[in-house]
Amino acid sequence: MDQPLDPRHLTRRRQRGVALAGALVIALLAGAWGVNRLVAPSVDRDTLRIVEVHRGAIADTVSAAGVVVPVHEEVVVAPARTRIARVLVKPGQVVQKGELLLELDAASIRLAIDNLEEQIAQQDIRVQSLSLELAQKQRDLNAEIELLALDLEAAKVKQDRYARLLKLGAVSASDVNGVEVEVKRKQIELKQKRESVAGSRASTQNDVAGARLQAQVLRKALAQQQELLAQAQVRAPFAGMATWLLTDLGASVEAGQQVAKVSELHNFRVEATVSDFYARYLEAGQPVRVSYSGQSMAGRVQTVLPEIKDGTVTLVVALRDPANALLRNRLRVDASIITAQKADALIADNGPAFNGKGMQELFLVEGSRARRVPVELGLGDGQSVEIRSGLKAGDRLIASDMSRYRDLESIRISN
Repeated sequence: MDQPLDPRHLTRRRQRGVALAGALVIALLAGAWGVNRLVAPSVDRDTLRIVEVHRGAIADTVSAAGVVVPVHEEVVVAPARTRIARVLVKPGQVVQKGELLLELDAASIRLAIDNLEEQIAQQDIRVQSLSLELAQKQRDLNAEIELLALDLEAAKVKQDRYARLLKLGAVSASDVNGVEVEVKRKQIELKQKRESVAGSRASTQNDVAGARLQAQVLRKALAQQQELLAQAQVRAPFAGMATWLLTDLGASVEAGQQVAKVSELHNFRVEATVSDFYARYLEAGQPVRVSYSGQSMAGRVQTVLPEIKDGTVTLVVALRDPANALLRNRLRVDASIITAQKADALIADNGPAFNGKGMQELFLVEGSRARRVPVELGLGDGQSVEIRSGLKAGDRLIASDMSRYRDLESIRISN
């Protein structure tokens, strides 16, 4: 016959059951914690760069490598084939306008000038001789014309007398005809002599005009040689710096060969090169930030050169302050061309985690964990990126390189 159990025994059994259940729960929790430690690795917070999404202005920029160059730079070339006779300044030396930089050997030019001057003198003498000859011819011909005119007048008088004598029967008709022929001959001779005066004058004047024209041609050639002689004295075209000189004494140079270069001292611009991939985004007038040694200078795209060379496009940037004390000739700088801007957008500080525009998987920080979320990125200026969708103001993102965790949905952040 069954006996009722002792109440104390039942109490102990219930206590043991509760204890076992509690131990089981603790064991399950510990196992879950251990599995979580294995499945979701942790990252030290101090090794992460965490940025906060906020509202602000953003610009889309294209990065370019730039070189500072003078706005005004002039190359001086040799006027003729010659050699370097003397060097008076050094590269990098500041020079004044008109200051003598180089002297070129001008012996051949001086010889050419002497020859031309002699030829001009000969032509001048020829012009004088022809003029004197013409004057003498004119005097001689005029004298002959005067004599012929007198002869003609005498023949006409004789003709009139014979005509009267013929009426009186004192002379024959043949005598009268002879006198008339004499008159006509004198008239023809006088006409020919007058025509010869005009022909002689025209001929001599043509010779004089030809000599003067030749002298004029020679004088133009002389002026060119004198200009070449002046150019043999290589002088600074304006005040600036002699950035380059051909300094080898006695070195031969060809006509048109560069012998010196002078650049402005305090007026610079930037020539920047960028991949031709961005050529369609570039245009004149776009704002530019030029950076050097942690300082930034403002400018604008002045010209985009149409030529693509070695996969790059060259553009000229006009600086707002072209005389900035930081600027030096051939200084290498960084240029950021602003192709688009937004005054009010969701933005975050840039970091290795952001890779261009479009949809990306980024880690959103939520307390001690970071969860992978899809985020659409937009404009970027190198310092900040635009968040187009997927986040809101106040959200915090991991901006560090998280490529090693690209296959995980979440990670723990340890302090």
